[in-house]
Amino acid sequence: MNSSASSYTLFDHLLELRSRLLNVVVGVLVVFLGLFYFANEIYEYVSKPLMETLPEGGQMIATDVASSFFAPFKLTMVLSIFIAMPFILYQIWAFIAPGLYKNEKRLVIPLMFGSTLLFYGGIAFVYYVVFPIIFAFFTSVAPEGVNIATDITSYLDFVLKLFFAFGIVFEIPIVIILLCWTGFTDPDSLKAKRPYVVVGAFVVGMLLTPPDIISQTLLAVPMLLLFELGVFIAAIYQKKNDSEET
Repeated sequence: MNSSASSYTLFDHLLELRSRLLNVVVGVLVVFLGLFYFANEIYEYVSKPLMETLPEGGQMIATDVASSFFAPFKLTMVLSIFIAMPFILYQIWAFIAPGLYKNEKRLVIPLMFGSTLLFYGGIAFVYYVVFPIIFAFFTSVAPEGVNIATDITSYLDFVLKLFFAFGIVFEIPIVIILLCWTGFTDPDSLKAKRPYVVVGAFVVGMLLTPPDIISQTLLAVPMLLLFELGVFIAAIYQKKNDSEET
């Protein structure tokens, strides 16, 4: 840790942490206030993949008295956090930066930027690729005579789980880079484990998607590509470090 950071007392760190957390809360709140007026439109947009696959006469329903208000409210709050993620990551960076060495700072900044883009990429992938497929599957297997009417709160909980799941899955390159950076593993060891990674990717795809090979492949293939990307970047960084040390 840098000497400038070590001169801070515990009380100074706590004050700094409180300040950063307050900035995060204010930043999210500002975004939320700007989006709240469009809460219903935002929910309509998120529900579009399901609505487009429902048979004629299918619709969404609100089973609780207040769910027609709280479901869009909750979605807007979560969306505000997603949109404010670069600002949140900056606050994290500003808090930990004094305790990092120069070479560590060079890696942390691109990692934060890359993790944000990958998280957004995972959300976009599940919305534009996965949702149309799984909703079409769910509606196609409904028994004859069953009128599909999904509760808006249940739908929101379902899509948010997938948003978070795919957002986290798309962080695979960042995880690999960090594991190699800390010395827990290295690119050559990860390459040797590639057959196990392939099997694991399809197992995860089987658990997170409907039981058809198309959906499983749609998740497994991006996971494998992201794995290869992480190994590739980690190998470049390792070679750069080795050259600097020699």
